[in-house]
Amino acid sequence: MFIGHYGPAFAAKPLERRLPLWLLFLAVQWLDVGWSVLVLLGVEKLRIVKGFTQGSSLDLYYMPFTHGLIGALALSAALGAVVALFYRNRRSAIILVVAGAVFSHWVLDLVVHVPDLPLLDNSFKVGFGLWRHLWISFPLEIALLVAGASLYARQVPSRTRPGDTYLWLLVAVMAGIETYASFGPEPSSAVAEAQTALIAYFALAAVAALVDWARGTSITPLAPIH
Repeated sequence: MFIGHYGPAFAAKPLERRLPLWLLFLAVQWLDVGWSVLVLLGVEKLRIVKGFTQGSSLDLYYMPFTHGLIGALALSAALGAVVALFYRNRRSAIILVVAGAVFSHWVLDLVVHVPDLPLLDNSFKVGFGLWRHLWISFPLEIALLVAGASLYARQVPSRTRPGDTYLWLLVAVMAGIETYASFGPEPSSAVAEAQTALIAYFALAAVAALVDWARGTSITPLAPIH
């Protein structure tokens, strides 16, 4: 799953409006940010296998640190705790929303991945495997994205006239990215896949920041507490 992960990012904004959208965009991909870095360092591993599943050519055979259940829980709690340090009040709410956004990644991956998510070390792997059926996984990703964006638009109304136009332009671009990722050429290598993923995550977060700002809904910037 790629673009579908951003549905929970949009949906999390109404739960804690102090959190900027860009941070929630990074939170829902935090496990994959770590995964990309560890792949580039040669710690976690994958193979590009043509036709591995209809929805993905990635054989993710070793990723216990970022996509194992224990690792995912630890990374979720860690990011939530770090972000909470930048807020004075109701830090528990910040921790819960950020950690929940991070862990939503593992839950959604469980739905689409073949059994490659380890419960303990690199063993007891789980995954429901919807990537085997692109006609199910692709519309599911788009539906999650649109549902989350709709909730965000309704619960966090734009304070500017063109704000929602910018939002739905972003959603359209993201749907186009998912279409290319699902039906376009396969990655040339594991390193290329990790590099492309990192660029995409941070680029989308930057655009999300612009949309949040353009809608007048980026209420409180992060500021360290002394």
